[in-house]
Amino acid sequence: MLPSFEIAARHRPITLVAAEGLPLRAPFGAVEAAVSGDGAAGLALEGADGTRLAVRLEDGRASLLVRIGGAEHALRSRRFGRVSSPPTRLGLTLTGSHLAVLTHEDGAWVARGRIDLREIGGPDTRDPDWLAGLTHDATGASEVRAGSFGQLGLRDIRVVSHADGSPYRIGSEVLLTATSAGPGFFDTAHTSVWSLSRSGGISWRSDLFFERPDRPGVYGDHATHLVRDGDRWLVATSTWSDFPARKADRVPGALGVTLAESAEDLTRGQHVLPTRRLDLPTDGPTVGTWDPHLARTPDGGWLVGFVSARRFFDFHPLLAAGPSLDHLALRGAATDRRATEGTTLLRVGEDWRVLASDGRDNRRAVRGRYPVFDTTMTEIGALSAPYPTNIPWPSVLPPDPDVPGDEWRLVTFDGRRSGGRLAGYGTHGDVVVMRQAAPA
Repeated sequence: MLPSFEIAARHRPITLVAAEGLPLRAPFGAVEAAVSGDGAAGLALEGADGTRLAVRLEDGRASLLVRIGGAEHALRSRRFGRVSSPPTRLGLTLTGSHLAVLTHEDGAWVARGRIDLREIGGPDTRDPDWLAGLTHDATGASEVRAGSFGQLGLRDIRVVSHADGSPYRIGSEVLLTATSAGPGFFDTAHTSVWSLSRSGGISWRSDLFFERPDRPGVYGDHATHLVRDGDRWLVATSTWSDFPARKADRVPGALGVTLAESAEDLTRGQHVLPTRRLDLPTDGPTVGTWDPHLARTPDGGWLVGFVSARRFFDFHPLLAAGPSLDHLALRGAATDRRATEGTTLLRVGEDWRVLASDGRDNRRAVRGRYPVFDTTMTEIGALSAPYPTNIPWPSVLPPDPDVPGDEWRLVTFDGRRSGGRLAGYGTHGDVVVMRQAAPA
């Protein structure tokens, strides 16, 4: 029997530069600096091939200045380029193939311009050799910081776990993975690792990036589950990093799940992980799979929860099982859903339960709630917990058996955006921490 939950804390750790220092290991970098209200200022990332990715603030307008192969491109947004109040800082971000300029106004970062570098014949930003040659520059600015990109929001929260499904703890802290949102759609985000204290605070620890088995380069794939299995880490993730915003560009089957293995300490620093495709059995034709969650059963087999889409976006949760991750068979699917994701395995006593999140695009009876399924994917109940905006995942933390009186917690997220109108949908959300509610 799972308890009821109530909201205890919310967090929004917005950071442009997560860790200072170049070169970059992945195409997720940022430069930011303090600026005066009346002077011109500029920031840049420069490649060894002569590429210059620059942003400029002058006369109250922000612009992008890109030099590629000797050709100069000056880009300014007519709708969003003018600041609304004197900014205190100027920011440049490279997230995937997207270059953006941001200004810090009235206590918040606002995106003032953005370009997909592929549209102007830009460099292959995922090429490790190109990334290794990047340096930074600043003019008319002070307090310059350059390094890896942080986040405008966090979503897709998962508890880092041992293979048996129990939370992975470091002292009194529990680790989480999250999708660190960039200033745009899904292709501006990447995977990060965070710690959650017993008091409910969160702190950044590391970033995870991925190499694909079928193409070169480094990707910011996300919607990730990090699993400690003996002396190795397993990392299951969804290949969202090059998922296009335009419907016409989406290719059925391109979105899937990969698996990485590593003996490194993935809980600190930055890591680039080679991956292989994790083949998942579906209940029929699918255009994509995502949201993997893994657990080893007491008999040594594996359970894998995930999501499959009949089309973009009509998706539902599934459960597969098998003697190994390479030999999985479908156990069940909630085929009556059309907007349910965040499939999450939870062991309650001797039983496994499958949790998920019913988005509001489902039919009325299964909308805006956290269903609980058995291992045949038959619904047997629902969590009693607040349901924030978007489709928040139900990451439930059982009490720590070594802490007397410890309570159940639930960590999720919402759909609140940041970064202004240009940054848009992909910047969600707040981290929402819940605790076991007091008896009525």
